[in-house]
Amino acid sequence: MTLVGGQHTDLGATFTTRSGREVVDHYGRPEVAHKAVRNGVGIIEMGYGIVSITGDDRIEYVDNIVSNRVPAENGNGCYALLLDPQGAIQSDLYIYNAGEKLLLFTPPAEAEPLVEDWQSKVFIQDVDIEDVSDQFGVFGVHGPIATEKVASVLNHAGAPEPELTFERGSMADSGVTVIASDNPTGEDGYEVICEAAEAPNVYDTLLTRGLNATQFGYRTWESLTLEAGTPLFDSELDGQIPNTVGLRHALDFDKGCYVGQELVSKVENRGQPSSRLVGLRTAEVVETGATVSVDGEEVGEITRAIESPSLDEPIALAFVSFETPLDTVTVQTNEKLVDAAGVSLPVVSGSADSLRCPQYPDTDKTDQG
Repeated sequence: MTLVGGQHTDLGATFTTRSGREVVDHYGRPEVAHKAVRNGVGIIEMGYGIVSITGDDRIEYVDNIVSNRVPAENGNGCYALLLDPQGAIQSDLYIYNAGEKLLLFTPPAEAEPLVEDWQSKVFIQDVDIEDVSDQFGVFGVHGPIATEKVASVLNHAGAPEPELTFERGSMADSGVTVIASDNPTGEDGYEVICEAAEAPNVYDTLLTRGLNATQFGYRTWESLTLEAGTPLFDSELDGQIPNTVGLRHALDFDKGCYVGQELVSKVENRGQPSSRLVGLRTAEVVETGATVSVDGEEVGEITRAIESPSLDEPIALAFVSFETPLDTVTVQTNEKLVDAAGVSLPVVSGSADSLRCPQYPDTDKTDQG
């Protein structure tokens, strides 16, 4: 449930449910909010699941499970994946070292099963695992002037840097932790965490104090992240292997064994996965799940598609066979074939590249055009 539902309602919000959690869909004109974020700064209430890990063995325990190295120093974080033994993504998560505990931010529906599974596997380790999703509010601050926005309302600390580090301070009379994000919208970004009881005050501060900011919901989040080439859990990550998604930001190839590592390493050593995530420009907006073809041969599937507010034309993300040429492809909709062509990710470049934008071996960015 949203922690500031009354404030959202006063602002004209329409709500939706994502992974069993109520969040704001939009405030009436999501494409206008999209452009406001691209040109300034926007505020969104995030719908995370949050897991607390305490105990002397907390870092070692989590590090043995996830795909990236858990940070050992207070104030640092990482982006990581939870894989099954076959290397398929079960969840993505941000892991932050908060001193005497680790805080894990997961997709909202993944926190409870993660806690149940991990609790069942604790034997002699000194580890305590708890779902604390209802104890915190989290607000995203994104846009080319996000740093200036945070600086205008944050007391007793400066805006943190680099990505996935954090600082503790206050906003108005509320204690907060401010995290430098990994730029999922393709813009400078931060996340502001507070106790649940302080969420209304923090949200009001972010919207009405300091530099001007606009509110936005998850429909705009979807369009911003698609333009930025950021894969999301529900649409691109769930069940995929990380090599296919090009999610090198979440992998440490030098760390010790973790669940699913054998498959990830095997594909890495092979040089390329069997398929990749690409951007497409399409002649019209197509459906999620539509088939992508080249010369009549099926080569992939659409994962997300929108009318891009930044470009005023349809774009999409799709998984396709790795070496498929994308100069001219077609997408099979329910009624007809739609012409399309590959485009490099990010489709729209903002003030900061998303660290989750697909990257593959021997390339800095996926060449999809």
